[in-house]
Amino acid sequence: MGTNRIEAFSDGVIAIIITIMVLELKVPHGADLASLTALGPVFCAYVLSFVYFGIYWNNHHHLMHAAKRVNGSVLWANLHVLFWLSLLPFTTNWMGENHLAPWPTALYGFDLFMTAVAWYILARALIGLHGANSMLERAIGADPKGKISVVLYLVAIAASFWEPWVAAALYALVAMWLVPDRRVEKVTLTEEQ
Repeated sequence: MGTNRIEAFSDGVIAIIITIMVLELKVPHGADLASLTALGPVFCAYVLSFVYFGIYWNNHHHLMHAAKRVNGSVLWANLHVLFWLSLLPFTTNWMGENHLAPWPTALYGFDLFMTAVAWYILARALIGLHGANSMLERAIGADPKGKISVVLYLVAIAASFWEPWVAAALYALVAMWLVPDRRVEKVTLTEEQ
C-alpha cells in the first residue's frame, strides 16, 4: 500500500496533539506583566515541545517522501511514534507547571527518549520493507544524529535528579536538530533526476 494514508493520519494526529498542548496554556488571572511572567516556565516548555513536534513532523514528511510503500509493520511502528508523541502535552505541562522539578523533568526526557526509540524502529521497518540497498537505507545511513540524541536524552534524564536545568539545556541542545534532515532530500533529488 502507498504512503498517502499514513501521512494524512500522522499529520492529523500531530495537529490534534499540538492543539491539545496549546490548550494547556492557561490565561493568566491578572492583567499585569507579573501575572504573565509567572507562566514563563510553562511557555518555555511549550516552545521546546513545539520545536520537537516540528522536527518530527518535518522528518516524517521526508521519511514518507522517500518511502514508496508501507505494510502492517510500518503502520504499527508509526503508531508507536505517535503514541509517545501523544504523551508530550502531558509531560510538557507537568514539567512546566512544576518549574523543572526532578521527576517531571525526567519523565519529559523519558518521553523524548522513547519517541526517539520508536522513530528508530519506524525507520528500520521502512528500510526492511524497501531493502538494504534502497533509497531509504542510503538516506538514513548510520544516523549519527539519532544516536547522539538518544545518548543526550539518557544523560539529561540522569541530570534531572542532580540539576534539572542541565537536563533542560540538554533537551534544548537536542532540539537544535530542527534543521530538516537533508540526507533524505539529497538522496530523493538524486533519484528523481
